[in-house]
Amino acid sequence: MPVPLAPYPTPPVPFTPPNGAQSQLVCSGCRNLLMYPAGATSVCCAVCSTVTAVPAPGTEMAQLVCGGCHTLLMYIRGATSVQCSCCHTVNLAMEANQVAHVNCGNCRMLLMYQYGARSVKCAVCNFVTSVGASPGADQKPSS
Repeated sequence: MPVPLAPYPTPPVPFTPPNGAQSQLVCSGCRNLLMYPAGATSVCCAVCSTVTAVPAPGTEMAQLVCGGCHTLLMYIRGATSVQCSCCHTVNLAMEANQVAHVNCGNCRMLLMYQYGARSVKCAVCNFVTSVGASPGADQKPSS
């Protein structure tokens, strides 16, 4: 005899401060992005129930995607490297003013490179685009 399914419980309405100020951080357990109201000191993840401490007020946070497992990582702005807690890859953390962008000379994909680099290799088509050189100075795709 089939068992009747109970209806899903109605989720509680999250508390939103009067001015609507909210911040976000990454859960230290499951790496999901969590939203929390201004003034909170810790956040309990609804997915894995891990309690994550909120950084002190005034601590500016930045985000990057891990190069090893593509997990979103949050870190204190100004750090030079960030180790992923999932795959342990050490990721180089660059400020926005330390990187530049150029379109691939072959497939036009937008590429990001560190200031001072002479060229950048496209991960899509392997074309090497010279940076800061004349447009005809691009090289052929490498294997």
